[in-house]
Amino acid sequence: MREIRQRRNGPRRTIIDSARPSIHQAIHPFDVRQFRSALGRFASGVTIVTTRDAQRTHGMTANAFVSVSLNPPLILVSVDNRAAMNALLPMTRYYGVSVLAEDQTALSNHFAGREVEGVRIPFVDKHDVPVIDGAVAHFVARLVDMHPAGDHTLFIGHVEFFEFRDGRPLLFHAGTYQQLAVQISKPEIAPEDEMSLFRIGNIDPRVD
Repeated sequence: MREIRQRRNGPRRTIIDSARPSIHQAIHPFDVRQFRSALGRFASGVTIVTTRDAQRTHGMTANAFVSVSLNPPLILVSVDNRAAMNALLPMTRYYGVSVLAEDQTALSNHFAGREVEGVRIPFVDKHDVPVIDGAVAHFVARLVDMHPAGDHTLFIGHVEFFEFRDGRPLLFHAGTYQQLAVQISKPEIAPEDEMSLFRIGNIDPRVD
C-alpha cells in the first residue's frame, strides 16, 4: 500500500493505492482464515436481519450489526455480497433487526443456512416489517445509505421503530454460541451513556 499525493487546482489530496502490496505483505502473505479467527475473538450478539418483498419474507443471521448514531438514530448491517439479502435491501428499502435471546439458537442456525428440523419461524410485523418474535430487541429501519466495502456491503438505516425487553441475549464468540455468566463488574456510567463503555467527552484519558 502506498500514498499518492496530488494537487489539481485545489487542496492537496491523498490517495491510498491498495493495489501495490506492502513489504510486510510480500514477506508474510495475508492469511484470511487466521484473520477470521482473530475477528472471532470479539464477542458479539446475534441478530436476524429481515425484509419482505412482493413474494415472501426473507431473513439472514448476522452478527455484523452496529449502532451508528443516536441523533439521527442510525444503525448498520454488513451483508456479504453473495447473500440474497444484498440484492433485496436496495429494492425493499426497509429492514428489521432482531437481537436474539439465548434460547433462539435454532433460529440463528436456520437463517445462517444450517438445516434445523422442525424449526418454527415466529415472524411478527412491527411497523409493517417482519421481525422475530421473542427477541430481546427489535429495530425497524429505512435504508438511507449503502457503501461497498470489499466483499461486503454496508447498509445504513434510519430507525423508525424500536422496542426491547429484559432478557438474556444470545452471544457468539470464537465460532461458538455463548451465554451470559455472572456479572463481574459494571462500569460507572450515566444512563444516557448505557450503550458506551466511556463517558461522552472523556475520550482521551491519561496514560502516564
